[in-house]
Amino acid sequence: MGFIPKDAKWYLADIVEEIRVEGDPRNVVHTNVLLVREDFPDEAYKKAIALGRRGNTRYKNTDGKTVTIKFRGLSELNVIHDELEHGCEISYSEAVGVSENKIKSWISPKRKLGVFAPIRPHRVPDYASADIMREVYERWPRLKEVGGARYNKKRRK
Repeated sequence: MGFIPKDAKWYLADIVEEIRVEGDPRNVVHTNVLLVREDFPDEAYKKAIALGRRGNTRYKNTDGKTVTIKFRGLSELNVIHDELEHGCEISYSEAVGVSENKIKSWISPKRKLGVFAPIRPHRVPDYASADIMREVYERWPRLKEVGGARYNKKRRK
């Protein structure tokens, strides 16, 4: 077992879920990184599994197709060594013998960071919940320009 500080209270769980859309042979797999509050690793594991299972669901997408989300398991569970506050280290990765070109390839300019990147339509199976998208477009109508073609078509019928 890895080093677990005696005062550890937070863990990071990488939860893997598979999304399938009726009639589409492709799947979409997400790895979601979630915070888990627990004092002991075994209990953190149980809570992480419960969080993953809580995501199992079925609903209709904007085209009326059934979407199924299935929890597949954990890919990782790590303790957070620091107190949660500005600047604390949440996670890290390590590589040895990395070339200068590889290091440069890991660095993104500001415009490519997720919070600054433009919203673009995805070319993946449509797993958006019709009910949620209706609420999203009512609250942020500008988003219809990005990915709302299906929603707009369905709504006009």
